[in-house]
Amino acid sequence: MNTGLVTFYHIHHYGAALQAAATERAVESLGHTCEIIDYFVNQDNALFRRPTGLGSTAADVHTALHYQALRSRYERFEQFSQEHLRISSHRFGSFAELRDAALPYDVILSGSDQIWNPQIFPDGRFDPVFFGAFSDRRHIAYAPSFGIPHIPTDMEEELRGYLARFSHLSVRERQGQKIVAGITGQDVPVVLDPTLLLSAQQWAAAASDHLFTTRGTFGLQLPVPVPNGYILCYCINKPGALEPYLQEFARRSAMPIVQLCGIRQKVHPKARCVLDAGPAEFLELFQNAAFVFTNSFHGTVFAAQFHVPFFTAVSPAELTDPESSRTFSLLSRLGLADRIVGQGNTADLEAPVDWKQAEVRLSEARAASLDYLRAALEGTPYIQKTAEIAPDAPPRLADHGHCTGCTACASGCPADAISMKRDREGFSYPAIDLDRCIRCGHCTAICPLLREREPSPLPAAFAAWNRNDLVRKDSTSGGVFTTLAEYILESGGVVYGAAMDSRQHLRHIACFCKEDLWRLRGAKYAQSDLGKTFREIREALKKRPVLFSGTPCQVDGLYRFLGGKPENLTTCDLVCHGVPSPGVWEAMVHSIESRKGKHLQTVRFRNKVTGWKDSHFTLVYDDGTVDSAPLFATEFGRAFGRALFLRPCCHQCAYTNLNRPGDFTLGDFWGLRPDELAEQQTQGISLLLVNTARGSYLFDQLKLDRQAFPIERAVAGNPRLAFPLAPPPDRAAFFAAYAVEPFDQVRKRYCSVPPLPVRLAGRVLSPEVKAKIRQKLQ
Repeated sequence: MNTGLVTFYHIHHYGAALQAAATERAVESLGHTCEIIDYFVNQDNALFRRPTGLGSTAADVHTALHYQALRSRYERFEQFSQEHLRISSHRFGSFAELRDAALPYDVILSGSDQIWNPQIFPDGRFDPVFFGAFSDRRHIAYAPSFGIPHIPTDMEEELRGYLARFSHLSVRERQGQKIVAGITGQDVPVVLDPTLLLSAQQWAAAASDHLFTTRGTFGLQLPVPVPNGYILCYCINKPGALEPYLQEFARRSAMPIVQLCGIRQKVHPKARCVLDAGPAEFLELFQNAAFVFTNSFHGTVFAAQFHVPFFTAVSPAELTDPESSRTFSLLSRLGLADRIVGQGNTADLEAPVDWKQAEVRLSEARAASLDYLRAALEGTPYIQKTAEIAPDAPPRLADHGHCTGCTACASGCPADAISMKRDREGFSYPAIDLDRCIRCGHCTAICPLLREREPSPLPAAFAAWNRNDLVRKDSTSGGVFTTLAEYILESGGVVYGAAMDSRQHLRHIACFCKEDLWRLRGAKYAQSDLGKTFREIREALKKRPVLFSGTPCQVDGLYRFLGGKPENLTTCDLVCHGVPSPGVWEAMVHSIESRKGKHLQTVRFRNKVTGWKDSHFTLVYDDGTVDSAPLFATEFGRAFGRALFLRPCCHQCAYTNLNRPGDFTLGDFWGLRPDELAEQQTQGISLLLVNTARGSYLFDQLKLDRQAFPIERAVAGNPRLAFPLAPPPDRAAFFAAYAVEPFDQVRKRYCSVPPLPVRLAGRVLSPEVKAKIRQKLQ
């Protein structure tokens, strides 16, 4: 079978050159010929850039200073292309030229890289060449990527037409699998990147062999041989979350650092930069490294191929949505997802890599991918093998990125086989004791994230406030929670809510009398420890009414644990900004106490000492002294406000909508005009949503001052009723540093209030100007 391959190959990127070579070798290993169709599309390898501004000028200055090395790199790429790529003798410049040509191919293979990403091309549209639309021969695809989470609506029909021509379709990432399923209805296989179809031995044969033969090759000035190896750093953009791990590992190991320059800025002050490596030298650098730090997908691939311990980083968007990430797709498949930094389950800095297990998984995935490619080339049906679930496999729970830590599974386990354990970000997650687990499936059945919630009617929205001015002053907003809690207590009930203990650890407690309700009043910006609260509530409901107040995910978790909605249970969920890490909060408390030399007695996250709209972060110490400042002028408040240390699931929260789980929803009624309830705004006004029939009945019994508003006004003032917060760009870097560095060092770097000139500029400059400045700084 004579195969014509359309792919990215000409651009001088290591991944592009190596995946193109690998695809050809893989096709040839199956008994077919393969030739890259030489189609040139917006791929510029010129050493000097066309002038577009300061950025291109700075790059050209750098190129001039290192011209000899960069010229050698250019030549080595060209040499690799001549030696390892079989390319058509004619270069095609357009779709029309390809369509009119007499091509000698039996099948057209659309193969790997982001060839189906419309945003790559100058007009922002699909390039039909990469769908083989120029030929009426049979079309097959191996591991193409869309590179975007969704296809623009106006391109869906065009894509449907292109894909209909393929006899065999596959993709490189799960997100691509979803896109194809949505467009065509087909469940297509996710196959390995072509670079993984070849073995480490095959890649070693393609590597250069002169790197360490003479002292000073590439200007490294390394001993020959390097006594304990070297750390290889390969970053294609700023190291971000990798930096703390790299710094700490370099300090502990004392190994030299070699930086293969994807970006030209040094990632470590002691890094020895390689600017002149071609693809063959790239392979040798990875093959001989003792440890790798990278944020490149193909850097990750070759560290895994050569069994070199590594850590890798992905973008904030990929951390939030792992299914869109090729790095997550690969490492999850190999059982190495804990090598991704900036997440709670990242491996310890010196944890060994289980290469034996990874190689078994890679061999299985390689065999399956080659089976698909063989079937595609031969035109025979390919049947995906369904993974069998072993009888002793652990039960399925929400994945790490979606788990809310609601404790429903741990509380509901009949064998007490699930406990809540903190991860490296300081959040609690369920840990299953497989020796105690009886595989009953109850935890899976009650996990809120594994079940669709039934839609509910739109809630009624009210501005409301407590009639007792002292209670209202002691509350964060309008004091409505206290009115509701007192009603339940007067009915002989018990109230469960979050309270700080003497160590400033936030946990849910039970209150049986009005005198204790002060402990539950006020916002607390950390995720509360539920402990055995759900089980306590189940027992309490047998005897009395219960009010439970918590985040929406905690309320939903309670209902799932109970298996329904008991008549004597009232629930109140909160308009939630997202839950900060309890570990980070406790580290902040320890830092404050260490710096002050005294213990904290009370913390008020939003104290209305100067009014509702200027809440203060107030700290009361055991010697009676007080520190108080506007919340967002403090280190903790500033970091909280920009969502620096929220739980991962908060950035894709399933409860940021009007389908509320609680009977009531409470928050601040932000967005009121100055002339609306003007006399009440200084003291604080609660947003109260009445969500259920039970809530409506109780609402009529409460002694509250209130005013109805359209639900749209509630959403306008509280965006978390409509959508979650996106993670800040430095979230992963913060938690990577938190995992390996002293907390005070982390706090100063990420939480400190900016200098006065920066704060003034932040107030004066428009969002557009700020965005341009950030872009230039990157």
